[in-house]
Amino acid sequence: MAFVIASDGAKLYAEIHEPPLRESDRGPGLPLLLSCALNTTHENWRPQVEAFTQAGVRVILWDYRGHGSSESPNDPDAYSMSQVVDDLGRVLDWAAAGEPAVPAVLGGLSFGGLASLHFCLENPERVRALVLIDSGPGFKKPEAQARWEASVERTARFIETKGMSAFVASRASLTAVGLRPELPAARAAARAIAAQNPAGLARFARRVAAPACPVIDDLPSIRAPSLVVVGEKDEAYLRAAEVLAARLPEAERVTIPRAGHVVNIEEPDAFNAEVIRFLEKLPASPPV
Repeated sequence: MAFVIASDGAKLYAEIHEPPLRESDRGPGLPLLLSCALNTTHENWRPQVEAFTQAGVRVILWDYRGHGSSESPNDPDAYSMSQVVDDLGRVLDWAAAGEPAVPAVLGGLSFGGLASLHFCLENPERVRALVLIDSGPGFKKPEAQARWEASVERTARFIETKGMSAFVASRASLTAVGLRPELPAARAAARAIAAQNPAGLARFARRVAAPACPVIDDLPSIRAPSLVVVGEKDEAYLRAAEVLAARLPEAERVTIPRAGHVVNIEEPDAFNAEVIRFLEKLPASPPV
């Protein structure tokens, strides 16, 4: 683990997991950076680390500012989507450890998918592929955007007044740790979520997640191969998955049976297998 220094001096938590060395290896594995959903932490990705590294992937986990083990700046102006995009780039730079930059696969659940799309649009040369999980491209219609902003505000007020333990114990757990909170991975994720700073999360929600610009009209310009994953029971994101798969030129959609929003925790074996299959069939060189 390490702390990556952001452009404004904030410390961003990150960790990297290397694939085991084999005699046949000819260099470092394909880098895969995983970005979490709003109000969750890098711990949500723990069920993927061993499976992906055994498949030869370099797994990079991190926490947004205001989340997990990263710093939570007090200044509301320290939170913006452009800052998140810059933060993500600096984590990739750190993971490269001074070596020439290798385009990375960006994976993200819910807000993490949207953040990955924003990064890809600004830095297409740095993105090898996308794995968009129970995510969407934002809201184009003003009324839908208004409903989203009201929902984010309600959640921000809830965690400010009642705290993160109450958040995890509420119905929010369905989108934070999934439909099977009894699973060991879900319980570990819940503990990490409950330990967070509510003030930082609320600032991030209001200044980044709520006003996030939609990227629907920009999707056709993204040439990176894309895997769109959605849980069979995640009704709120089924339509969004259709939109992503239809508008991204090099996309395929996979539906995970029996899963809700947090597919990687609820059905890790099925999720891991689909992602590994997608990564293994990527072309030898990225699109130009």
